[in-house]
Amino acid sequence: MLLAIDIGNSNITTGLFQNGLLVATRRAATNRAATSDELELLIEGLLGLDTLDLRGIASIACASVVPALTTALEAVAERRDIELVLATAGHVPLPIRVERPDDVGADRLVNALAAARLYGTPAVVVDLGTATTFDAVAADGAFVGGAIAPGLEIGLEALAARTAKLPRIELRQPDRAIARDTVGALQAGAILGYQALVSGLLARVRRELADAAGVEPDTIVTILTGGLARTPWVAGIDGVSRVDPDLTLKGLAILHAEVTGGEAIEAGLG
Repeated sequence: MLLAIDIGNSNITTGLFQNGLLVATRRAATNRAATSDELELLIEGLLGLDTLDLRGIASIACASVVPALTTALEAVAERRDIELVLATAGHVPLPIRVERPDDVGADRLVNALAAARLYGTPAVVVDLGTATTFDAVAADGAFVGGAIAPGLEIGLEALAARTAKLPRIELRQPDRAIARDTVGALQAGAILGYQALVSGLLARVRRELADAAGVEPDTIVTILTGGLARTPWVAGIDGVSRVDPDLTLKGLAILHAEVTGGEAIEAGLG
C-alpha cells in the first residue's frame, strides 16, 4: 500500500492508494515545529482511523513545502524502513521551464504532473489553499510557471486580527454584493471578491497559454484543487473544466509509479 502525504503550510493531507486506487484520505493541522516522533504519531493516528498503521505501508510519496517536516519525515521513513519518494524539481518527471526550478513548491510540480497525465494539456491547475496558486502546463507537458495570490482564509484572518470591530465569519456565499449588515458585507467582499480574483486571473493565464500553443482559450483544461475546492461556492468561478480536490495526492501516486515502476494509478477522475 502506498501512502501519499501532502505537507502544506496549514494542513497535512494523506491519501492511501491500494493497487493504484485512492481508497482513503485524511487531513490534520500542520505543526511546523513537530519532531520526527510527533510526526510519526500523527501519521499513525491518521492511519488508525482506517484501521491501519505504518507496518502496512510499503512506500511513501511526499510533497512538502515545510522543510523541517520534510526532514522529520525522512527520519520516520528511515527508522521504519519504508521507501520514501520526495517530490522535488529533480525527481518530478516533467520539464520545468522557469528561471529557478528548485524554488517551485513541490505541490505545484505534482499538480502539474497530475494535470498532464490525467486531464491532458495545455492545462491550468488552480490550488485553493493557504495561498491560491495558478500552475500553467504547456502543450508538451512542461511546467511553465504561474501566479500566486493570498488565500481566501488568510485575508479574512488578517481583517479580523488587524481591525477592532470586524468579526470572523462563516464562509457562505451571499445573495447580493450590496449587503445590509457587516457580516453580509464581509461575505460579499470575501466570497464574491475571491471568485472574481480567481476568475479574472484564470482567464488571463488561459489566454497566455492559448496564445503560446496557438489554440483558443476555451480549449485550455482547467482543474480546481486544494482544501477549498470542496466548497459549494467554487461553482461561481468561471472557466473551470474539472474540480478534483485530491489532485495532489493523485499526482504523488503518479510520481511514485513513474519513478519506481510501481502500480499505475487508476484513481477515478472525480
